[in-house]
Amino acid sequence: MVRLVLVACAFAASLGFGLHAAKAEDKPVRWKMASIVPSNLVLIGSGGKRFEKNIEEISRGNIRIQLFEPGALVPPFQIFDAVASGAVDAGWSGSGYWVGKIPAAAFFNSVPFGPGPVEYYAWLKFGGGQQIWDDLYRPFGVKAFPCAILPAEASGWFKREIKSVADFKGMKLRFFGLGALVMAKLGASTQIIPTGETAAALERGLIDGGEIAMPAVDEQLGFHQFAKHYYFPGWHQQTSFLELIVNVKKWEALTPVQRLMIETACGDNVMYTMVQGDAGQIEPIERLKAKGVTIHTWSPEILSAMEKAWLEVATSESAKDPGFRRTWESLQIFRKKFGAWNSIGYLR
Repeated sequence: MVRLVLVACAFAASLGFGLHAAKAEDKPVRWKMASIVPSNLVLIGSGGKRFEKNIEEISRGNIRIQLFEPGALVPPFQIFDAVASGAVDAGWSGSGYWVGKIPAAAFFNSVPFGPGPVEYYAWLKFGGGQQIWDDLYRPFGVKAFPCAILPAEASGWFKREIKSVADFKGMKLRFFGLGALVMAKLGASTQIIPTGETAAALERGLIDGGEIAMPAVDEQLGFHQFAKHYYFPGWHQQTSFLELIVNVKKWEALTPVQRLMIETACGDNVMYTMVQGDAGQIEPIERLKAKGVTIHTWSPEILSAMEKAWLEVATSESAKDPGFRRTWESLQIFRKKFGAWNSIGYLR
């Protein structure tokens, strides 16, 4: 299955470079793209820079989408509003940041105890996920695409060892997306802090721990300097998408060829980051161990409590928001169908 996805992405990329080169009558596109993360962060930031470079090359200079660092155009958590209003053309972000506006948005970023990359991408492309995403964002004047895919994240850094679920009570944690709702249900006080500011918050004691990404990113941000207990698996983000969001009116003003080029560049970026992500975690883990970090895995009892809490959260949120319910039900139905094939088609 992975091979088929990679071949499909490569074929789509070949279309972008060959058959669908920009025509002379396609007016040049010059967009500004606000990033929610620093571009020098491996995968989560560098993926945006790679997209910026590739879309210009694919279009032979017809489309230039310049990525700006967090805060250079608008504050990171205001990117969605800026794109919606047209003040900024595009954004490089994660949909989980917009749950205050669209509770179901987090499903297009990561899902606790959720699918692996192939299954997740298949739901978006062939299970109705993209249509739901479009329906949720369109009332705000925003169009979104998956434009990078990340491997399983770490479950978080903690200043002290976690021995039971009771240890979470009263802890101040940086946590993201739907996983934050789970941790809150387990008694933690959660908050979302911009990626580039989280290590400083840990150092100053503003938080007791929390999660950001996978080992390669966490090492780069220096979390091992302020906490020594590093937990796996990342139950809250087994797979994560990063999104390219664009203003709908500006998207619809593009020619079909220009739209195809942008979608092709994102499709290639998904393929590239998917394989880069897993390949790039091995050495950082070993370096972190050498720096005195203790690698932990959650006990079955704690993981079971987390999963139980997530299912309770999904049920309660579905009762409160129709969009959440629609998205959750769609993903569950697809996963059941996918699981029937996966169970007989692949070795365990």
